[in-house]
Amino acid sequence: MSALGHYLEEEGIPTVAMSLIRAQTENTKPPRAPWVPFELGRPFGPPSDPAFQKRVVVAALNLLERGDGPVLIEDFPKDDPRARPDAQWRAPFATSDRDAGSTARLAATLEEESARVDADYGRIAKDRGRTIVGLSGLSVTEAGRYMAAWLRGQIPDSPNPELSAPLALRFAVDDLKAAYMEVALAGPGKPSSNQLDDWLWNATAAGAAIFALRRMYLTSEDDRLKAIAGLFLVPGVRVQ
Repeated sequence: MSALGHYLEEEGIPTVAMSLIRAQTENTKPPRAPWVPFELGRPFGPPSDPAFQKRVVVAALNLLERGDGPVLIEDFPKDDPRARPDAQWRAPFATSDRDAGSTARLAATLEEESARVDADYGRIAKDRGRTIVGLSGLSVTEAGRYMAAWLRGQIPDSPNPELSAPLALRFAVDDLKAAYMEVALAGPGKPSSNQLDDWLWNATAAGAAIFALRRMYLTSEDDRLKAIAGLFLVPGVRVQ
């Protein structure tokens, strides 16, 4: 995008690109870029905060009036207001025996937990009238069962004839994570992303199961499964 920006500028079309990683932007040298101190995936700030997002958009558009360059990187002065923990938020639940016993026990715990989440998720999705769950085509309970089968080493068939089994696993994991997040966001308070992530990865059977799946299939002889296990199940920051 940075290189494309220079080509467009040569044709008289001013450009501005959002920067989330300043060091990378310094290397790629776009014509104009506001660097924002937000997490990846949130270039304009927190969701459901249009006033703050407007400030970010206006700051970006203001760079179009600047003539200094040829490379201009301007730091946005405000942090994401949702990055701070919310003391009012409470996690929906914590699964105490998530690390106890064998992988088979974890699989069973995941099935129980995902069925419990499914009941809350169904009500919440109906009330909201929208959801980001649905990539796999499975219900939350079914996604938990499908993941549990992989935990047991069964390598189950894909539930969708248009998806390979490894890709179906990836989408089942994505759907499960999304459902858990929607349930966690339904209560009082506005949790930070760190609060949500800490709960999912450190206090649920789902988080423990996804870590276990990554470990199990990171050395798979199936290149597709190996790539999905290594790149798409657990965020890099959590792997660290």
